[in-house]
Amino acid sequence: MAAPGSRAEPEFLCSYEVSRPVYSELAFQQRHERRLQERRTLRESLARSCSCSRKRALGVLKTLLPILDWLPKYRIKEWLLNDIISGVSTGLVGTLQGMAYALLAAVPVGYGLYSAFFPILTYFVFGTSRHISVGPFPVVSLMVGSVVLSMAPDNHFPMLSGNASALNTTVVDTVTRDATRVLIASTLTVLVGIIQLVFGGLQIGFIVRYLADPLVGGFTTAAAFQVLVSQLKIVLNVSTQNYNGVLSIIYTLIEIFQNIGDTNLADFIAGLLTIITCMAVKELNDRFKHRIPVPIPIEVIVTIIATAISYGANLEKNYNAGIVKSIPSGFLPPVLPSVDMFSQMLAASFSIAVVAYAIAVSVGKVYATKHGYAIDGNQEFIAFGISNIFSGFFSCFVATTALSRTAVQESTGGKTQVAGIISAGIVMIAIVALGKLLEPLQKSVLAAVVIANLKGMFMQVCDVPRLWKQNKTDAIIWVFTCVMSIILGLDLGLLAGLLFGLLTVVLRVQFPSWNGLGSIPRTDIYKSLTNYKNLEEPEGVKVLRFSSPIFYGNVDGFKKCVKSTVGFDAMRVYNKRLKALRRIQKLIKKGQLRATKNGIISDVGSSNDAFEPDEDIEDPEELDIPTKEIEIQVDWNSELPVKVNVPKVPIHSLVLDCGAVSFLDVVGVRSLRMIVKEFQRIDVNVYFALLQDHVIDKMEQCGFFDDHIRKDKFFLTVHDAILYLQSQAKSQEGQDSLLERITLIQDCKDPLELMETELTEEELDVQDEAMRRLAS
Repeated sequence: MAAPGSRAEPEFLCSYEVSRPVYSELAFQQRHERRLQERRTLRESLARSCSCSRKRALGVLKTLLPILDWLPKYRIKEWLLNDIISGVSTGLVGTLQGMAYALLAAVPVGYGLYSAFFPILTYFVFGTSRHISVGPFPVVSLMVGSVVLSMAPDNHFPMLSGNASALNTTVVDTVTRDATRVLIASTLTVLVGIIQLVFGGLQIGFIVRYLADPLVGGFTTAAAFQVLVSQLKIVLNVSTQNYNGVLSIIYTLIEIFQNIGDTNLADFIAGLLTIITCMAVKELNDRFKHRIPVPIPIEVIVTIIATAISYGANLEKNYNAGIVKSIPSGFLPPVLPSVDMFSQMLAASFSIAVVAYAIAVSVGKVYATKHGYAIDGNQEFIAFGISNIFSGFFSCFVATTALSRTAVQESTGGKTQVAGIISAGIVMIAIVALGKLLEPLQKSVLAAVVIANLKGMFMQVCDVPRLWKQNKTDAIIWVFTCVMSIILGLDLGLLAGLLFGLLTVVLRVQFPSWNGLGSIPRTDIYKSLTNYKNLEEPEGVKVLRFSSPIFYGNVDGFKKCVKSTVGFDAMRVYNKRLKALRRIQKLIKKGQLRATKNGIISDVGSSNDAFEPDEDIEDPEELDIPTKEIEIQVDWNSELPVKVNVPKVPIHSLVLDCGAVSFLDVVGVRSLRMIVKEFQRIDVNVYFALLQDHVIDKMEQCGFFDDHIRKDKFFLTVHDAILYLQSQAKSQEGQDSLLERITLIQDCKDPLELMETELTEEELDVQDEAMRRLAS
């Protein structure tokens, strides 16, 4: 037993020992043949994609019409009763939510019933989720309402009456206004559907991946705040202007508080009681969901009670309460959208289309994962596109899914979209039979129902501290998107959040993590020297791991990582060596130094001005002092006979761990090539490890390899490269790899200029030639 306070030794489940050759990429490819990739021509690809068989045709048909796949497998005895119970419960909730969310869309409440009915009919056929409840959602409805209010504000519909003229006030023509707003909302719905259908046809359902969870969380929380403010004026029954655009929510809040003295007490009390009651019962439903077979439909109960009280007490006449007044009975005939409006709402329709789709797919994936099936993102685009186009012709506003309705449909035992069709039947009954009965209902009650359903979205604020602990970047994205959506409005706020999220990705790629590596003794495991103790660095070798693709945006960062790892700048070392060689040559010509086979020595009795400051201006005159050709040696790590500060180079090899390099562009390949050449000129070899095959292919296509940069410097693993270097060191034992052999000739007529800036590859070659001319 271990002593108290001592560190217990870890238990290893198993161990392994492998004996194999040290593989470079060249050796591996010579021993193991690569599989040839079949390359089809464009004609062959088109012929293959256009070919058809019975099996393939059936598969395509089931993809476009998912109902053909799941309906024949429907288990009537096991599922039908659950779907009926679920459909009735969801239909009751959907009826009230449809009416309530119509207030957000700025259309008469009766049209919310249509929006809760028609989209279900087509999604039943084309959708792939079995559990989501299709219909209005507060965030999307509010985005629709902002477009409607911007295109049809109250001041566009004046109607002067006798009394109004005497009082110098303008009365709004509500009939014309409401008809125009319904047309705008339905036209927008058709355009959103067209965009979604095009996106689905182009197979770009991946677009929702760029709406990260923190971004969606911040956006929906801001939308919930906007919904709260928009419904607050209805609960208080105070009038405000219709603000749109930047800071509109702030202006609305200011005007609400300015007019708060005009609050209608009957509406305020009814709304407040509705909010308290709905939230309390919802909390009970959630807390006792395992004991209650069916959630209490508190919205329905409250609506019935509020309607009865309003009718019995005649709240409109006695207390001037705002009531629904008019709900159309039965279905309206289809109406063609106003195509002329498309250009005015195109930008907003894109954001609505993407947000509506993202919400539906996010919710659908949650329940698909829970129940063990998959949804098709591209088909969901098509399904909602068709649903919105179809419902737009019947005076509906944009449909997606609502979290609360979907939760009701799933928790009450719903198995398939049969429950959705049954819920649509309940809504249809409400449209046909109950419309007139709900006319005395106060609007404040419907607004309160909307507010009560915002709790889940507001609770997302609690995610911020957790995100901050897990990933600060995600927390910043959440807060930034939320703030921008409140200040700029939902459409611009979403765009700002999306761009900010992409910017963080770019910055993380541009400034990636990197580590110098060391090995755990007697293993092939290499870990960060910064993060782990007791690691060994191979003598004369540095190992660098760069955790990012290498492309034009981060090549400068990559070069800085290389300099930090090796501890010197290869270009500066080479420049200083050139300067030292030039001074040595100059002093030899003056007769102050002599070159021998043992090195460079000073002449006895002569004044040696070599140890002058490095900054002194050199003599521009060319001295013609004949010398005979002698082979000498310069040890760059020892004291030089000239006072030039040449940085020491303590390594002979650099190994780049490129396992995390997923791609290279042309700039990245060119930069790597220049780095290799810079190090080669100061007798440091660069080796590569763990490069993926397609990255090596890209380097080959970009002309990376030549006679000096060969594939035998590429290794399968870091350990392969280290073992190779160790074997090379043993074979060259006794030789000093840091000595440079220089041959001096009688005269050098081409003076060299020091390099103060980074050179191109061609300039590097010119310098190599100059170095050889100096040394010979």
